[in-house]
Amino acid sequence: MNAAATDLGSRILKVNHAGEHGAVNIYTGQILLARLTAPHMVAELREFRSHEQRHRAIFGAELERRGRPRCRSYHLCGAGGLVLGLVTGLFGSAAISATTTAVESVVLRHLEHQLDVLRGNDPDAITAIASIVAEEQQHHDQSLAHGQTGSFWARLLDPIVTNSTEAVIWMGMRL
Repeated sequence: MNAAATDLGSRILKVNHAGEHGAVNIYTGQILLARLTAPHMVAELREFRSHEQRHRAIFGAELERRGRPRCRSYHLCGAGGLVLGLVTGLFGSAAISATTTAVESVVLRHLEHQLDVLRGNDPDAITAIASIVAEEQQHHDQSLAHGQTGSFWARLLDPIVTNSTEAVIWMGMRL
């Protein structure tokens, strides 16, 4: 394993850790308001949040093992995630589902790219990343199955959430 690959793996892990913090906060905000706007979704949102908390812990533990600090965008991701969760939670199940589908589409695409880039170079980063893919896919598929694909909220939120998520990942990789 060479130093450049380890540095890239560490940068990726830092961004993923910050992203998982953002995801925990998205679900936290959604849970708070879904109690009023979409109570039938609260159990699923709690399950998703517990997955994201575990993912954050996986990346945090690997960063700690490497002696690396968290990403400078960690708190920004958390604050942005909470705002996104509160706003979309306010508008109910269609907005919640559209948000999760959009975020997870971007996340899954990035995780697959990360695995390809790191393959053969950073097995510890690959192990950490690969360990979360199935649950991220579950979040995407369950949210998509709620049947909100062509809804007003999906059409409105998909480009906003997709581009915002891409921008946060881009920025995190450069900090």
